[in-house]
Amino acid sequence: MAQIRARWPTTSIVLRADSGFCRDDLMSWCEANNVRYVLGLAGNRRLVARIAPELRKARRKAKRTGRPAREFADFRYRTRKSWRCERRVIGKAEWTGGEANPRFIVTNVPPANGGARFLYEDVYCQRGEMENRLKECQGELFSDRTPTPTMRANQLRLWLSSMAYVLMCAVRRIGLAGTKLERATCGTIRLQLLKIGALVTVSVRRVKVAFASACPSRDTFVLAQRRLCA
Repeated sequence: MAQIRARWPTTSIVLRADSGFCRDDLMSWCEANNVRYVLGLAGNRRLVARIAPELRKARRKAKRTGRPAREFADFRYRTRKSWRCERRVIGKAEWTGGEANPRFIVTNVPPANGGARFLYEDVYCQRGEMENRLKECQGELFSDRTPTPTMRANQLRLWLSSMAYVLMCAVRRIGLAGTKLERATCGTIRLQLLKIGALVTVSVRRVKVAFASACPSRDTFVLAQRRLCA
């Protein structure tokens, strides 16, 4: 944190993590050092009882619409022993699949800077989306392959795979916007757009890539190439 603050002194820092990090010493440190946190909080009977009205409301709504429903509760809470003070807790009262699915987070973000639904859905739940991107980088761009015997060489491999991911994201964001691959994973883009057969001819002035006339991704490839060149 000191290094980040030294470079970006006016930047707001928000710590987002699952319930394994929901510990009093960590939250107290964040509160003392002007660091915001949004942490998962393991449920218990007291917490579930606190959002009982919202659960009943979500249940009625789910029965009426036939679809999952959720409501949110925003309240102050303190554990009996482990926390030294009350903290802001947000409860998600969800009814899905014919049963309750309550979840909780704890935060020191003031209500004026973040409502209950926003903090849960747009801040905390995006942690799962970040994990999906990490899995995409590992499983589809093979960034977890570090068999080289030296740490420095393995670090270079990870750096190169990170650069490959940045380039793939640029291809998806710029070159493939509005196409059938605009939301495709890196693996799908690699298989459908890059890992295909072509005849490459190199001359003094140009490199010519000739695809088969039946190539199903020909038009998408050409569009992406023109956008990236522009």
